[in-house]
Amino acid sequence: MIPDNFIADPDLLKGRNILITGAGSGLGRALALQCARAGACIVLAGRNGTKLDHVYDEIEALGAPQPAIALLDLATATAVEYDALARIIGDEIGALDGLVHAAALLGDRTPLDQYDVPTWCKVLHVNLTAPFILTQILLPHLRKSKDASIIFVSSGVAKQSRPFWGAYAVSKTALESVRSMLAQELEGEANIRVNSVNPGRMRTAMRAAAYPAEDPNTVPTADSVCAPFLYLLSALGCGIDGRYIEAQ
Repeated sequence: MIPDNFIADPDLLKGRNILITGAGSGLGRALALQCARAGACIVLAGRNGTKLDHVYDEIEALGAPQPAIALLDLATATAVEYDALARIIGDEIGALDGLVHAAALLGDRTPLDQYDVPTWCKVLHVNLTAPFILTQILLPHLRKSKDASIIFVSSGVAKQSRPFWGAYAVSKTALESVRSMLAQELEGEANIRVNSVNPGRMRTAMRAAAYPAEDPNTVPTADSVCAPFLYLLSALGCGIDGRYIEAQ
């Protein structure tokens, strides 16, 4: 499995093309920077162009491979936009070696009998349906890779039901089914592996919204939980497939 205290070498992901959703902030941004630092060419996917531009500049300042930006709002993206992204990836990048679904919405922390229905639908779409669509549309490019890794970002609520977590918990639980199903369906394709990683507690805006009374200084940073993702995205992760992995 993944070694404790794993540290990525500077060339760990050299030559690999990796698309990361939610790359403008939080875990997505941390992963984008660390993967770029390890030599990967990153496709920064997200809905906020300004934030993506900032991450782009940060990567360029590292002297890492030049990234690309894919402006895509998972809450509203149409089939035309998904097809356009797939076409651009195919024309300008070719093979895709990694896909990390880091984008997510928290939604409401309220009882189910009070949960706002439009919010429920939006959270399920962004956290569950959009990753499914994006994976499906990008599979042809992942199949071009000699060693492709798909990672769904999971959560502890997917393994242990908790009250008041609403659509977020339902979406993450269902996403685990997608991960398991996809890994089994792709068993005959040794060049593609599918896993999920639960990063655990992170000092992010989502965490602050979920636990407003918590002291953020007592929570690990997003940077500190990236190692398992980098391991799985690298050649070292070969042989790890269909797994749920906890980063902490």
